[in-house]
Amino acid sequence: MGFHTFPLERADELEDPSRYRYCSREELLELLDPSDDDVLADLGSGTGFYTDDVAPFAGTVYAVDVQSAMHDRYREKGAPENVEFVTSGVSTLPFAEDELDGAFSTMTHHEYATPPGSASSDDALEELARVLRPGGRLVIVDWSGDGDGEDGPSLEERFSVEEAVDGLEAAGFAVEIARDRPETFALVAVR
Repeated sequence: MGFHTFPLERADELEDPSRYRYCSREELLELLDPSDDDVLADLGSGTGFYTDDVAPFAGTVYAVDVQSAMHDRYREKGAPENVEFVTSGVSTLPFAEDELDGAFSTMTHHEYATPPGSASSDDALEELARVLRPGGRLVIVDWSGDGDGEDGPSLEERFSVEEAVDGLEAAGFAVEIARDRPETFALVAVR
């Protein structure tokens, strides 16, 4: 778990509409509850599949990805005018303290969060607590460690919903929603 990236040679898979069976546009918008002047960040935006869904409902959406080549793919596809590209890891976001109204992570939490039981603190979650304003929402939908592993990353790379909640609470978030599903979980945490 933690600190790996989605293979660029498989980037076309990120545009597959079958991804909605794990997190629909409607569910993401309901959990995030954006307003038209919100400043949001899509953490691990890849080719912008979910960024495109949220952008019409926000003022600015930062497409955050550690791979600049993913941004290149997104630019080729075409991005909404209110999307700004940020090449950065989640643990070192270039935003001011309290700058974001919200952030969301779809199927990427396992790529940036510190593994449960790790001796080190979770720099990425602490960084999210720094850049989200008080009351700001963090939405995470990711592969569940309790799933069967037929889709997505291996079970060893995943967090259970309980492990994800523990990490968020340790970073100072209050978890308002924690849904465990057959293959994924969905969380809403507030700073």
